[in-house]
Amino acid sequence: MKKKHLREAAFSLLAAGILTLSFGLGFFRTADLSLSDSLYQERASSDGKIVLVGIDQKALEVYGPYGQWGRGPIAETLEILNASEDCHPAVIGIDILYSGESDPESDRRLAQAAGRYQNVITACAAEFGSALVEYNGDYSLSPHSVTAFNEPYEALKAASGQGHINAMLDKDGILRHHMLYLTLPDGDKVPSLALAAAKAYGGSDVAEPPIDGRGFWYLPFCGTPGDFSMISVSDILSGAVSPDYFDGKIVLIGPYAAGLQDSYLTSADHARPMYGVEYQANAIQALLWGDYKKEVSDGMQLAILFLFLALGFVLFRRCRIRVSVLLWAAFTGGWILLCLGLYRAGRILHVLWVPAGMTVLYAVCLATNYVRAALERQRVTNTFRRYVAPEIVAEILKEGTDALSLGGKLSTIAVLFVDVRGFTPMSEHLPPEKVVEILNQYLTLISDCILKNGGTLDKFVGDAAMAFWGAPLPQEDFVMQAARAARDMAAGSKELSEELLAKYGRTVSFGIGIHLGEAVVGNIGSPRRMDYTAIGDTVNTAARLEANAPGGKIYISRAVADALKGRISVTSLGATVPLKGKKEGFEVLTLDEIL
Repeated sequence: MKKKHLREAAFSLLAAGILTLSFGLGFFRTADLSLSDSLYQERASSDGKIVLVGIDQKALEVYGPYGQWGRGPIAETLEILNASEDCHPAVIGIDILYSGESDPESDRRLAQAAGRYQNVITACAAEFGSALVEYNGDYSLSPHSVTAFNEPYEALKAASGQGHINAMLDKDGILRHHMLYLTLPDGDKVPSLALAAAKAYGGSDVAEPPIDGRGFWYLPFCGTPGDFSMISVSDILSGAVSPDYFDGKIVLIGPYAAGLQDSYLTSADHARPMYGVEYQANAIQALLWGDYKKEVSDGMQLAILFLFLALGFVLFRRCRIRVSVLLWAAFTGGWILLCLGLYRAGRILHVLWVPAGMTVLYAVCLATNYVRAALERQRVTNTFRRYVAPEIVAEILKEGTDALSLGGKLSTIAVLFVDVRGFTPMSEHLPPEKVVEILNQYLTLISDCILKNGGTLDKFVGDAAMAFWGAPLPQEDFVMQAARAARDMAAGSKELSEELLAKYGRTVSFGIGIHLGEAVVGNIGSPRRMDYTAIGDTVNTAARLEANAPGGKIYISRAVADALKGRISVTSLGATVPLKGKKEGFEVLTLDEIL
């Protein structure tokens, strides 16, 4: 038992380890991220403080291709928005990179408009690539090094604040995180456009979110593409929208047309691209709300997963299918609810790891249990075929193990005892190997007759045997089957006796006894050694009948004769045959013929 538990523990740890390793290597990462996005990203109404001013298709139709605009339209937009000292946006973020000088007049105009109320934040951006980096005197190749940094031209940089607009996609091409600071090769840190805008609006009330080792934080999107209010830049330039509408708000100006190639698939919506200004708006809103989420480290989650899988393996192997299904549902459903609850509390877990691991583990355990059950079924089949007829084996397997209840049950059965008469004297005159050969012939005849007639061969005791009918499963005509088995034994013994007489000059015969009544049938014994047998007075009476039956005779009780009345021919011996342990008057009959 101890070895069994140790083996089970080893298997559970091995299975849990293999599955945990597969998750750690990222085999289920794409599916996990997709499911996590579906569960975690919930739409929420923004507080209306952020307004988008889009360079949209309408503006492109009015002013022509964006490449021909120059910087004049955006400068004019800033002039309109900042026309009044008493009525102007709190913050204006420009999600457009103006990194080089172009037309001096438009450059000067844009810088002057940006610096009027010091409420404009302009974009800067880095280019990333592989480069050698030095750390503590050692050099290594970093794949995420800043190889170039593009800033606004000098006049615009001096007149405005800056924030980087780099959007870094995850490996599956989805935008989930926001780079809070951009670290330059000289060590300077540049805040993101969203962080710069949020702090310019909220000041010290804006707390920075927790970031990972690369400076990223998980962005809880509050809106999907199109959720934030957007006004075409052409409507501002034409005067269709009053500047009063933008008073005290955060205004983000940026591309809002598909042809301008500033859009991303995000965790908020895997199907519809989100424009860059919408992404910045979501980041600003999250920073203003301060509802930050921190991803639990993969190492800790892998450790939790390993423990869950090890426990699940043991439970799935030990429990029945119905219970296992409930356990699987409890593990998977409970984990999803836990993930959702912890997300709202600010912690992010991998949603798919435990459900997928448990599902794979459950399928493996189900398959192994099926194979194990099939092997056990085959073992039971092979074992019982030695004792009972094939049709009874089939019934037992069809009914299941409940048909063989431990401890036994009371059944009405027909019990047959048979003994080889004259075998002991003959064995004294023959070599041992011949004795065994002859005994095996007789015992084979006995077992064949029992099994052919649907009986259960209980045991061999020397040159005697015991069998019964009516158990382990009910049989329709079990008393007649016992009588036919006895008849077949008697007939078969005559043929064997003729062979023995011809070979050895000696012969033997069968004495047979049959009784009908109740007996306890089942697995009887100790946990270390048990037999499937029948016990009770019915068994003892059948043994007494056989003990008194002369060679070649079949003794039956009145109970057997009455059960087969009209179907057999009998001769009553009355109470002339005294049976040990039985009161006087017990009637014994000989079975003469089956009609």
